[in-house]
Amino acid sequence: MVVEVGKMSVRLNETNTIVDRMVNFFVEHEDLRTKSWFLSNAPGPLFMILGAYLYFCLYAGPRYMRDRKPFELKNTLLIYNAVQVLLSWVLFYEGYKGGWGGHYNFKCQPVTYESDPISMRMARAVWLYYIAKITELLDTVFFVLRKKQRQISFLHLYHHTLMPVCAFIGVKYFAGGHGTLLGFINSFIHIIMYAYYLLSAMGPKVQKYLWWKKYITILQIVQFLIIFVHTLQIQFQPNCNFPKSIAALLTFNAGLFTYMFSAFYVANYKKEAAAQAKLAAKKE
Repeated sequence: MVVEVGKMSVRLNETNTIVDRMVNFFVEHEDLRTKSWFLSNAPGPLFMILGAYLYFCLYAGPRYMRDRKPFELKNTLLIYNAVQVLLSWVLFYEGYKGGWGGHYNFKCQPVTYESDPISMRMARAVWLYYIAKITELLDTVFFVLRKKQRQISFLHLYHHTLMPVCAFIGVKYFAGGHGTLLGFINSFIHIIMYAYYLLSAMGPKVQKYLWWKKYITILQIVQFLIIFVHTLQIQFQPNCNFPKSIAALLTFNAGLFTYMFSAFYVANYKKEAAAQAKLAAKKE
């Protein structure tokens, strides 16, 4: 009995030690530069936004639209997508000037918590990226209001919910450094993606020329493959001061998204192409 109590005590001490280490890690890495910035101090407001988002998209929105005709929202979508193109361009430009255009090392780039102009430029870009991810929740809201439920897949909801959380962690603890390559590349892809949505919102006369939708998905897959390799190689650099635990989380997330986007591509484009080929063969 005494031995069992002793073993339990050791386990509790080990658990407490792990929790203490996690708490100390996040306390030590808290970025004081961004602490007072809008929606950056604590995760509570973000979780409230995400909770309302999921409630509306999964329950309240579809229920409200059940017996109503879909909203067209043409002008709203034109303005929204144009703003997203501009915002993505600003983020890509700031990411380039703030680090990835020459100041940053692609092999290992620790986070600098300094207040010099270049470091602050990247920190502001990380915060703006975080805000952009929150505004992108409107993608799903517009799907609901237009009764495009088929577009609201598990991948779509998971991606749109997780990205603001990841971006918040970036602003709160790592507003710069190795992990910002994801936002830099993602912003470039979003310039193309929202340009596609902008053109698509112009109507059928323009839509018939938009043959390149599947290539956006390919770009997204390539993006996550790059991030997977970029963050994985940190584990093999003992002298790199970027937190290896955060790099591991980024690697896992990139690997998961690579799988999910690849599965989406196969399901929506490869199978569709095969079905069209089969139909054409029957006509012949």
